[in-house]
Amino acid sequence: METSKIIIGYFIYLPVITLLTYFVSKTLFRNGKIFMMEIFKGKEDIALSTNRLFEVGFYLLNLGFGLTILRISTYGFNETYQELIEILSTKIGGFSIYLGIMLFVNLFLFFRGRRKSKLGNTPQVIKNQKS
Repeated sequence: METSKIIIGYFIYLPVITLLTYFVSKTLFRNGKIFMMEIFKGKEDIALSTNRLFEVGFYLLNLGFGLTILRISTYGFNETYQELIEILSTKIGGFSIYLGIMLFVNLFLFFRGRRKSKLGNTPQVIKNQKS
């Protein structure tokens, strides 16, 4: 078993998942500030703090998942560069799909918070019921 090709795989995989996570995170949370400002009714300090906390959580969750699936198994790996590229494409492609799902989960949370915020602005009429 030649471990040098596996190590090369790690040196390719780690920067790619880190850069993908960084790009998606910065894009999502730069644009998410608008939603947070609306959800928190213009209270900039709490909106930006909450947005930053979501961003940190996004990094931790996604980089943690990326590191969890880091292992390149030596079983079935015949030490060719072609196999290394195929393994990396599967890992990076799977991680990209996961990041896309996480992006849409965060967008769902932003839209849900926005909707709940708008519902909170409308006065609700409560009728007294006599027993």
